[in-house]
Amino acid sequence: MAQDTKQAQSLRDIAKASGVDMIWERYEGQTPQCGFGQLGLCCKNCNLGPCRIDPFGEGAQVGVCGADADTISARNLARHVCAGSACHSDHGREIAHTLLFAGTGAAPSYEVRSPHKLRILAEEYGIDPGKEIKELARLVAQKMLDEFGKQFEDISFIKRAPKKQQDIWKKLNITPCGIDRPIVETMARTNIGVDNDYKNIIFGAMKAALADGWGGSMIATEATDILFGSPKAIRATVNLGVLKEDEVNIIIHGHVPLLSDVIVTASQDPELIKLAKEKGAKGIALGGICCTANEILMRRGIPVAGNFLQQELAIATGAVDAMVVDLQCVLPALTKIASCFHTKLISTHPKAKFPGMRHIEFREEEALDIAKEIVKVAIDNYPNRDRSRVNIPKESMDLVAGFTAENVFSYLGGKYRATYRPLNDAIISGRLRGVAGIVGCDNPKMESGMAHIKLVKELLRHDVLVVQTGCAAIACAKEGLLVPEAANKYAGMGLREICETVGIPPVLHLGSCVDNSRILIACSNMVKEGGLGAGIDELPVAGAAIEWMSEKAVAIGLYFVASGVPVVFGTPLPVTGAPNTTRFLTSELEGICGGRWIFEPDPIKSAHIMIRHMDKKRNALGIKPAMYKARTIEAD
Repeated sequence: MAQDTKQAQSLRDIAKASGVDMIWERYEGQTPQCGFGQLGLCCKNCNLGPCRIDPFGEGAQVGVCGADADTISARNLARHVCAGSACHSDHGREIAHTLLFAGTGAAPSYEVRSPHKLRILAEEYGIDPGKEIKELARLVAQKMLDEFGKQFEDISFIKRAPKKQQDIWKKLNITPCGIDRPIVETMARTNIGVDNDYKNIIFGAMKAALADGWGGSMIATEATDILFGSPKAIRATVNLGVLKEDEVNIIIHGHVPLLSDVIVTASQDPELIKLAKEKGAKGIALGGICCTANEILMRRGIPVAGNFLQQELAIATGAVDAMVVDLQCVLPALTKIASCFHTKLISTHPKAKFPGMRHIEFREEEALDIAKEIVKVAIDNYPNRDRSRVNIPKESMDLVAGFTAENVFSYLGGKYRATYRPLNDAIISGRLRGVAGIVGCDNPKMESGMAHIKLVKELLRHDVLVVQTGCAAIACAKEGLLVPEAANKYAGMGLREICETVGIPPVLHLGSCVDNSRILIACSNMVKEGGLGAGIDELPVAGAAIEWMSEKAVAIGLYFVASGVPVVFGTPLPVTGAPNTTRFLTSELEGICGGRWIFEPDPIKSAHIMIRHMDKKRNALGIKPAMYKARTIEAD
């Protein structure tokens, strides 16, 4: 069932009356799901098959080529990682490409909004930071783009990791040379008759994942900060209640912020606002879905309409005049539900076209003109809204977003004492038990967002500081966990003291899915600050993507595991039919790189697995146990 039970159910009822199934009904229609697929025991990598392994040992135990369960499951997993890494890394390539255009003057709609960060990046790349801004943007962007095609050199940002992690990766031969090359290498090794050692296949996948986490995604974060401004803590609102009955509502959905940021600018154009009023509207209201929402939230303060599972519900309100999509996490089913309402669906990305959607292709060189054209489509559609079918839920919630690995220095230590020292000291003294990264999708297989909320609340009452990205952050924001006041309501005594002292929420919003790279940098900064060991694997930190859905989540999980962080998934990776592969991922990897996978569907049990890991790391570091007992909180 959907997270916001009453509002979701009423909108689902509306869709059902229109003859439309939503994602929850489509999931039910697919159950029971293919058992072979869930166990990772099917292979269609060549025309000898498709082959499948009998998990009960009575039928075939190898494919036609002779590949066994471990080989097949490892190859399937590696392909998931490659697809997820490619998707996020290509996002980074696009942002770097636009930064290059901004530097050359080929894209007049874009400018460098964070020259300070540009100069820091220039220095890191060995470029004189004193050069003129446009020239600097061009040079830095070219360096970023060069990272994708490197053949022999390590990717540059790998140097940001603690030396211990770098040494582990070198020993395992999984340090990425370039961003694209490890992905291609891993795909090549999964072809028939190439790599059949499940451990070697997984090491190849780890290299591809590291190329994403410390390469493509990190470039996406850095280049986006340069182009659109480094985020600062900002208050905004979240949930479908942000839609307006008397304004033109435009939903921006997807992941790449190149067009969405310009649509924000276009929506503020006086001529378009005047046109909207001529059509009978009071103005133009924007709302975001998924990670595009996070991007324009933390930089422009645009309200968030919802996360992944709310994209169909938004249309069912009858109040969305246009939904603009780019790529990633966009449901093909949107065209079905939009056909029952007046909503105009507009696709914009050349890599992501949808039958039944109007396609207005985005080009950086004409970004503002294209954005204005899209906004005008929504305005022209406003008079077609059927007022009798408008059902905007009342639910909305405040949140605070815009924390980064850089600005958290100032929030923790103050403007004139910007340092991670207070965070490390809070952990060493026992006020904080540790830090948890709760990220990823929301999934009807799990609790449609509620698993994130239960997990986070349990961690908070045990004095664990939580950082979040993506749809997980939106789910918890709707519950009211991303405001400073939440510390008083949910946090343990130690965490509450810290939050009240510095005025931060107990759950910090770090951005979109690509911004998981911020968590890697924050962990590296904690190690650099001192007192908590020599590597990320020694920190009392843990991660979870308990409602994971996308292949991107698999890549994210693996680059955290490879970086020394244990990661909890609520539903298992499709490997559990292969005992050796499963044991390697969930147990043996910890002794090799410090991280491992954990599969646990119960969010409370997941929280305690993470808490036990933090306590184990605290004990190994010889620091004090947690100062306070877990807080008792009455059920909501």
